[in-house]
Amino acid sequence: MIQIYLNALILIISLMSVLWIVSILINNVSIVDLFWGLGFVMTNTYYYFATKTFYPVQTVLFVMVLIWGVRLSGYLAWRNIGRGEDFRYQEFRRKYGDKNYRWISFFQTFLLQGVLMWIISVTLLGVNMYASPHGLTFLDYVGIFVWLTGLFFEAGGDYQLAKFRSNINNKGKVLNTGLWRYTRHPNYFGDSAVWWGYGLLCLSAGSYLPVIGSLLMTLLIIKVSGVALLEKTIKDRKPEYAEYIRKTSAFIPWFPKK
Repeated sequence: MIQIYLNALILIISLMSVLWIVSILINNVSIVDLFWGLGFVMTNTYYYFATKTFYPVQTVLFVMVLIWGVRLSGYLAWRNIGRGEDFRYQEFRRKYGDKNYRWISFFQTFLLQGVLMWIISVTLLGVNMYASPHGLTFLDYVGIFVWLTGLFFEAGGDYQLAKFRSNINNKGKVLNTGLWRYTRHPNYFGDSAVWWGYGLLCLSAGSYLPVIGSLLMTLLIIKVSGVALLEKTIKDRKPEYAEYIRKTSAFIPWFPKK
């Protein structure tokens, strides 16, 4: 298990190094975000074939990660390609200077995301290493249901937001209908649920420690790169958002307050 896990680190760092070189050539660090989902697809594909067992739950996980990762990267590519570099990376570029940032971005962005991807992927490794040769268990089916729920919220939230933003009359307004009526971040909640779906498959296989990957993904979404980062600036850009915060659940879907 340890050797397979270390090999995955080499694979991920290699991918991130190539992406870093491409980012220098196109002068756009945002490319790293497009490969977040596909990076997990690549890593889990390696785990799937490296274990050489191909048990039913492994194949189910393979399909689940493939669908989630391709959809996420495809959506981010559709949303971001042609729109220039993300404002976060532009701020770093101004802060450090263009030439310095080329090297800083490797450690600050590409290497960091690669290491996080590797740590989080331990949940996927846990399923592949300890999968039962028998059919799916009750907990496996619960995990699949949680994953489907998460995919519905993540993909549905992304679709509703994209549709809302496509209407120029909604500029400066707050989306508070559909899934966004019940949670301020249906896409982030969905992403977290997807990973707890994987975590339940891991628990079903009798692998407990690797579930730390699902926990870390959730903490990153809530405290670092997702909810916290977005809400840090959105209240200044959209005054209506304060009322939306008062009425709407921050993360877990629930009925809005009166």
